[in-house]
Amino acid sequence: MKLISKYIEKDRSGRVTVCPEEPEDMWHIYNLIMPGDRLKATAFRRVQSVTATGSTSSQRVRTTLTIKVERTEFDAQECVLSVNGQNVVENEYVKLGQYHTLDLELNRNFTIYKVEWDTIAFERIAEACDVTNRADLAAVVLQEGLANICLVTPSMTIVRQRVETSVPRKRKGFAANHEQGLRKFYEHVMQAIINHIKFDVVKAVLVASPGFVKDNLFQYIMEEAEKRELKELLANKNKFVLVHCSSGHKHALEEIMRQPAMQARLADTKAAAEVRAMERFYEMLGKDDGRAFYGWDHVRKANARGAIETLLVTDGLFRSVDLVQRRRYVRLVESVRQNGGKVLIFSTQHVTGEQLQQLTGVAAILHYPVPDIEDDEEDEQPAADSGSGQRV
Repeated sequence: MKLISKYIEKDRSGRVTVCPEEPEDMWHIYNLIMPGDRLKATAFRRVQSVTATGSTSSQRVRTTLTIKVERTEFDAQECVLSVNGQNVVENEYVKLGQYHTLDLELNRNFTIYKVEWDTIAFERIAEACDVTNRADLAAVVLQEGLANICLVTPSMTIVRQRVETSVPRKRKGFAANHEQGLRKFYEHVMQAIINHIKFDVVKAVLVASPGFVKDNLFQYIMEEAEKRELKELLANKNKFVLVHCSSGHKHALEEIMRQPAMQARLADTKAAAEVRAMERFYEMLGKDDGRAFYGWDHVRKANARGAIETLLVTDGLFRSVDLVQRRRYVRLVESVRQNGGKVLIFSTQHVTGEQLQQLTGVAAILHYPVPDIEDDEEDEQPAADSGSGQRV
């Protein structure tokens, strides 16, 4: 994403104009645009006009609209973002107060106006505009008859294609049918890899499965690449990394990335850092030593004591329509950093983010045990939106 211009007042109100350059930018923008913001963007309207003879004609005209945002819809598969709201600026084709949906497009500038730009919003823009944040990891997670071809970016895991093929069971006297079904399945997976993985961008292609399915697929791909002279596959043979997993479903990615070999290979990626943090968190929970808590109330109390080493929080909490709740979590992030703690903001489009979301969306690993937090009866009531939190 490209930052075109920015104008922020001392009270943090102001506008930012950006230009999305690739599909993942739409995820960042979805996290930026909140109900109550104003959005100025290009729109197309169908306009009817009456000629001198009384006949009507219709034409599609391009105009610029500014709406007050009420609702946003994001399609994670297609990375398409639609924003709905009321028109708030006089326009030749759209009346004041009339509802309109703006479909944001790649390579078209638009401007976001906010009453308050906070730290998280500015960090989101900085992350999206960093050219090093690109999908440099691909994964093929499969089992017999099922495969998911995924792209793993710093912000999300995108399933580009799901391949499902019926493979006859291996029975005595019908082994040929089984082998034929497998080859058909491998062919579909190979074509999906060719269509969806950009080898000039990705640094590695993880191929994971139970048993020997991954090995047989890789052997098939290399043999067919030799026969058909598929030079791109042959030239990138060393990018394929074969690993074991328990199933061919998307959630197996988190299991794969916990493996030490993958941790070493992906040591500098945001996704790997999140996996390591979740592993440490669950390890602390299992030890029952008072160094891991989740839920707003307990995490807030731990932060009040300056005890948080690592704060784990999902980006979904910063999309709350409740401005008070959003500010609460922004202040928590800022406070943890001021106390010298580390903050990891998990994307709910990653498997690890989905796991954290199930634990209320906020958790903390502490510098030292604080077991009495659970018994700390403060006057302030726990936040109903996040759960009371607990430690195992």
